[in-house]
Amino acid sequence: MTTNEPGPKHVPVMLQRCMDALAPAISRPGAVVVDATLGLGGHSEALLTQFPEVRLIAVDRDPQALKLSGERLAPFGDRATLVHAVYDEIPEVLERLGIDRVDGVLFDLGVSSMQLDEADRGFAYAQDAPLDMRMDQTRGISAAEVLNTYSHGDLARILKVYGEERFAGKIASVILRERAKEPFTNSARLVELVRNAIPAATRRTGGNPAKRTFQALRIEVNGELEVLDRAIPAALDVLALGGRMVVMSYQSLEDRLVKQYFAAGATSTAPPGLPFVPEEHQPWLKLITRGAELATEEEIEENRRAAPVRLRVAERIRDRSKRG
Repeated sequence: MTTNEPGPKHVPVMLQRCMDALAPAISRPGAVVVDATLGLGGHSEALLTQFPEVRLIAVDRDPQALKLSGERLAPFGDRATLVHAVYDEIPEVLERLGIDRVDGVLFDLGVSSMQLDEADRGFAYAQDAPLDMRMDQTRGISAAEVLNTYSHGDLARILKVYGEERFAGKIASVILRERAKEPFTNSARLVELVRNAIPAATRRTGGNPAKRTFQALRIEVNGELEVLDRAIPAALDVLALGGRMVVMSYQSLEDRLVKQYFAAGATSTAPPGLPFVPEEHQPWLKLITRGAELATEEEIEENRRAAPVRLRVAERIRDRSKRG
């Protein structure tokens, strides 16, 4: 059943940890913070509440999320600006708003609670629904179109790379065979097909065997990794000196990308053996988290969606205009 209210069941992941991580950068008059993944607005509401002088710019590609969050954040008036955009478009969004630099950026990656909870979006493998999976249903191709039109090679590739699925080739073969009989439209048929394609011994561990296939389709349909690969460096570029970025990832492919960008910015580019490191080769990011932080056992008990989260925080410590 769908709902038009955010409701108490929506529990933002690692909420207070995110606020504490951003606090040193945004606890001042005139600070600007970007919520790159607005969703149902839980993190944004906390930012506006806990930091009463902050201005919030929040983006989401899902029009329904913007509508619901707009209602939730309406009491904050013009302190909150909500924009329909994908998060790799943050620099363009800020330019249109006349903002050069921001003091904080928050990414809560992956699929939102609302998208998972609404059966007709097709994100959840636990209930039968149309195979859509688009975060923005006004554009792009659906998961059903991917299943019904991609070649065996392309299907196997996305299942292996995006789903880290060991049986990608076998599942792709079964998909091609079955779609020749009847095109795919709903999720239950795909779940059953994947379950039957995977050896029984493997099915006994690791949860629902369709989980990896659904993850792969969702990432492909929404171009998630390509978008993230553009979004992280773009957002770091608009971060002011002393500004902080918080990123929460829910699967290893996302976390690996974030880790690579943060590590690159926090590492000297000078050749080894120099008696001193020239300014243009100095690290320009400082890692606030050493490695990725996990949710506490207590939070996971309260909110199962926090179980896979990996949180990383970086701070801009130097301008890199000289680096070329």
